Amino acid sequence: QVQLVESGGGSVQAGGSLTLSCVASEYISRFGHMGWFRQAPGKEREGVAAIGIDGSTTVADSVKGRFTISKDIAKNTLYLQMNSLKPEDSAMYFCAVGLSRMRVDYVLDPRRYNFWGQGTQVTVSS
Repeated sequence: QVQLVESGGGSVQAGGSLTLSCVASEYISRFGHMGWFRQAPGKEREGVAAIGIDGSTTVADSVKGRFTISKDIAKNTLYLQMNSLKPEDSAMYFCAVGLSRMRVDYVLDPRRYNFWGQGTQVTVSS
């Protein structure tokens, strides 16, 4: 199975920035989609951003303009650059792989993804 390892989480003040990384055990060029998801205590897991095999990106409205998803194929690494962080961004952030291509309205649906990392915690204080 595909193994994913996230890193880069931490604690920051509101308005600060963090960059999350996800290293995959296989060539990410083979993946239909990769995405970042987050889950706060007592809430459902939600899609944050996704990137397709062609490099096209989808970002949730709640983070649009603040978060950027990217990938480095040579390094088998997915990134999430988070700027202007807000307390409501606090959550466990997960990297995920979807092996199949997806309709654009599915790419932020966690049910469509096949493999998951262990998560990295992001805490934003006010």
